[in-house]
Amino acid sequence: MLSKDTTIGFIGTGVMGKSIVGNLMNAGYSVNVYTRTKDKAQDLIDNGAIWIDTVAELASSSEVIITMVGYPSDVEEVYYGDAGILNNAQAGSFTIDMTTSKPSLAKEIYEKAKEKKLSALDAPVSGGDIGAKSGNLAIMVGGEEDAYATLLPLFEVIGENIILQGDAGAGQYTKMANQITIASNMIGVCESIMYAKKAGLDPERVLRSITTGAAASFSLSKLAPRMLQGDYAPGFYVKHFIKDMTIALESAEELGLATPGLSLSLKLYKELAEKGEEDSGTQALIKLFE
Repeated sequence: MLSKDTTIGFIGTGVMGKSIVGNLMNAGYSVNVYTRTKDKAQDLIDNGAIWIDTVAELASSSEVIITMVGYPSDVEEVYYGDAGILNNAQAGSFTIDMTTSKPSLAKEIYEKAKEKKLSALDAPVSGGDIGAKSGNLAIMVGGEEDAYATLLPLFEVIGENIILQGDAGAGQYTKMANQITIASNMIGVCESIMYAKKAGLDPERVLRSITTGAAASFSLSKLAPRMLQGDYAPGFYVKHFIKDMTIALESAEELGLATPGLSLSLKLYKELAEKGEEDSGTQALIKLFE
């Protein structure tokens, strides 16, 4: 079982990572941090997080190593190679990749970690910046049940809906199912708002009616109000959603599944990114409809 004396290493303190680290520290854990740009971790360092200069040093000095980076290529960079996590973590340590990444890569990391006597989980999350700040993320876990049981107290600090979905890779497959659902839903939210406006309705009043009915969703209740306020700050970046949808589409094709809603959403988000919105939040999709 974990104790509050367990040292956690965290790699990647972006929009969500920063809040997750903050919640772990507030719960009494000692957290080592590393990110490519130290400035992004400065607030955490000022509040007691311990800056570590390299991935290798962080891996060797932490009992649980959590990664939350941008792309599968970033995951490979921090896990593999002489200076990576797998070659530097102490035997018996745990790794948790919270990046939304390829299921095949999660399986590969699990196997390589096992060879090094490490326990690896893939545990992508959903809930955006709001869920990260409030500590009620949905956490989708793939890996061995013993490792999951050991790390559950840590997951409970940062999330509420925490489910072991199956073996290595199952967490990433579940996150793809999540992103596929959101992809089509975001189009529906934008069309709904524009329809309400064209019909001469007050869209905020419309939202008060439809967010509690059968149309209810996170996108409708949390992101639609941001659309109406012209707030496009990233809770989740357009560029990262494009990455997720691309992985999901490739995975669906490998499984022999047609996903026309996902394909359309990916096309629209790529168009949005080409208009200079790749660093905006996903709610910026409304700009294509206005």
